Amino acid sequence: MDRLSFQRFVGLRHSNQIPDRTTIWMFRERLIAANASETLFDAVEHQRHRHGHIARCGQLVDASIVPAPKQKLKKDEKALIDQPEPAIPIDWSPAKRRQKDIDATWTKKHGKSYFWYKLTVNADKRYTQIRKVKVTTACEHDTLHLDDVLDPLNTSRDLYADKGYVDAEREARLKSEGYRVHIQRKAKKGKPLSECQQRRNTRIARTRSRVEHVFASLEQLGSKKLRSIGLDRATLQLNLKAATYNLRRLCSLKTCGILAF
Repeated sequence: MDRLSFQRFVGLRHSNQIPDRTTIWMFRERLIAANASETLFDAVEHQRHRHGHIARCGQLVDASIVPAPKQKLKKDEKALIDQPEPAIPIDWSPAKRRQKDIDATWTKKHGKSYFWYKLTVNADKRYTQIRKVKVTTACEHDTLHLDDVLDPLNTSRDLYADKGYVDAEREARLKSEGYRVHIQRKAKKGKPLSECQQRRNTRIARTRSRVEHVFASLEQLGSKKLRSIGLDRATLQLNLKAATYNLRRLCSLKTCGILAF
C-alpha cells in the first residue's frame, strides 16, 4: 500500500489511513467467518453479467494442485489426523494448533510427494474467464467436482475436459440434459486407445488446452502457492485471486477491443 497508484485506486488520501497488516488479516478472518469467500467471487461475476459480459461458446473444466505450507508431524500425530474423522492431538496448545494445517493433504505427482490443495475452475471457451470455482483438498479426485463447477448460463452446451473426468454414467446423464460432452478418453491397462480415440483426444486437446492459460495467469498473480493455514483461508484466497484474474482479463479484452456484448 506504499505506492501512490494503489492508494489512489482504493481511495486512500493520507498515509495514516492505510490499514496495517493486522487490520487486513482481521478483515479477512471476518470474511471467512461470514462464509463470504464464494460470495465475493459471485459478486464480481454478477457485475460482469450486468454489463453483458456473459460466458460464451462452451465450458472448459480443469483442476490444478496448489502448494500449501508443509507440515512436520510426528507419527502418532499424523495417525490421529489421517483418521476418517480427524482428531487434534490433546497436547497441542492453541498457538500450535493455529500453525498446523490439518485440511491440506499429501499427494504424489511424477513420483514426488507434495502437500497440496486442489483448485477446480470452469472457464468459458470464448473469453477464458473463470466462471465457477471449487477449492478442495488434494486427495479428492478431479471427477468428484465436475457438477459443482458447471455453468448453466453459458451460451453453448459444449463441455470440454481431460481424461481425469471420465465417468460413463455421468456423461450419459449430461447428454440427456442437453450437454455436448467432449471428455478425452483414458486407456485401460492392456488396452491402448484406438487411432480414432487418439484423434478425438487430440481434437479435444486443441480446445481444452485454453484453460491452461488461466492457471498460468493465476501463477503470475503472485504464484498459486498458499501462505495460509486451513481450507477456509485457502478458499478465500483462491476465490479472491480468481476474481482478480477475471477483472484483469476483462481489462485486457476491452483494451484489445474484444467486448462480450
